[in-house]
Amino acid sequence: MKKKNLGLALLSTVLVGVGMLVGEQSVSAHGYVETPAARGYQGKLDLGILGWTTAFNKYGNVITNPQSLEAPKGFPRNGPADGRIASANGGFGQIGDYVLDDQTSNRWKKTEITTGQNTFTWKYTAPHKTSKWHYYMTKTNWNPNAPLTRDGLELIGTVNHDGSSATNNLSHTLTIPENRAGYHVILAVWDVADTSNAFYNVIDVNVNNSVIPSLPVKPTNVHANNVTKNSISLTWNAQTTAASYNVYRGGKKIQTVSSTSFTDSGLKADSKYSYQIEAVSTSGVVSEKSDVLTVKTLAEVAPEKPTTPSGLHSMGETETSISLMWNQSTHTSGIKEYQIYRNGALVKATVKTNYVDNALSENMEYNYVVKAISFTGDISDESNLLIVKTKEAEKSEPENPGDIREFTLGTFFNPTFYSVNEIVYYEGNYYETLVTHYNYGDSTWAPDQASSLFKKL
Repeated sequence: MKKKNLGLALLSTVLVGVGMLVGEQSVSAHGYVETPAARGYQGKLDLGILGWTTAFNKYGNVITNPQSLEAPKGFPRNGPADGRIASANGGFGQIGDYVLDDQTSNRWKKTEITTGQNTFTWKYTAPHKTSKWHYYMTKTNWNPNAPLTRDGLELIGTVNHDGSSATNNLSHTLTIPENRAGYHVILAVWDVADTSNAFYNVIDVNVNNSVIPSLPVKPTNVHANNVTKNSISLTWNAQTTAASYNVYRGGKKIQTVSSTSFTDSGLKADSKYSYQIEAVSTSGVVSEKSDVLTVKTLAEVAPEKPTTPSGLHSMGETETSISLMWNQSTHTSGIKEYQIYRNGALVKATVKTNYVDNALSENMEYNYVVKAISFTGDISDESNLLIVKTKEAEKSEPENPGDIREFTLGTFFNPTFYSVNEIVYYEGNYYETLVTHYNYGDSTWAPDQASSLFKKL
């Protein structure tokens, strides 16, 4: 029996390796449902409570990577296989296991929700252009002790998007059917617009008709982040008890939105406008209106600034480099370039929305901002300030070296085999193999990159 299980594990690893070699298209965007907590994100939360070993045994590798449950889009026709929906087929090898697919009535933590309207909020570690989100829920006759399948799910809501950044639509209001009660699973699918992939999150809930939802509170921090001659863009802080927001201009309601942002267009130049925001609960109860915000549009002769580059973040650090990424800006004449400033000094101008800053010092903190430049020479405001630190170079030796060999890449026809708990040496450090697997020549599976396959000693 043990030999059979080992064979299946090796076969699964081989298939994942081949899949990565043949070019599954992975996106730089990642995210998960934060409220109610998705199963993978709950694992990350439990890591701090249960400790590494217990949390890993319960949830698998997702405890350090809940944002990477990625698989082909097109659900329900395409996407993860039945029985592999919760793990997104192992997330293109980014997760590498199927622990999340273990389905029983009492294995997973559940969030209390009610029938009727409920709010689902996403957290993005790297937002991407988006086409839509679609949500599914287990049917009334589902079996909580059987693997999740398409036939056991039904569509309960779709939120279409315009192809812009996912951060423009963080929260979605869904209606939970009145005929649901007790334990159910909700599947949230985020379709990326410019790749063939999507992100899959399952949420374990307990539907309770007796729960009285909290009333929404007054929206705060209402401000304008982009003002032109004819438009004003507003943002405000999210209210956890709000399902939607009413936008008022001059005391009159002009729009209801599900996100925490709104752009008011078709305005007159050089004119003042006053705004207030009102939160609406899932049951339709409204909050007190926010404080009044008065904004003046630009004059006809005023220069137009490009919109501010937003979402500046690090995609990863090494001892000598930091990989930067941000959301694109807009301007009526187009964007000529982006200027990257490190510690106040210009280091690079690029037409891309990403840049790798090299030749840095190890274990050193750096400050970055980005500005957008239009083809007419107009300069945007600075992006958010990003403070990030390079890694510290480390040398390590195992306590009990035993038989150690140096890590090598295999080839497609002559793969290198690594067994679990094996010690390997790579670029000055020792690593322990976490999973039995083959390397088919993929350098991204090297010990310093594949944290799901190797642990640094």
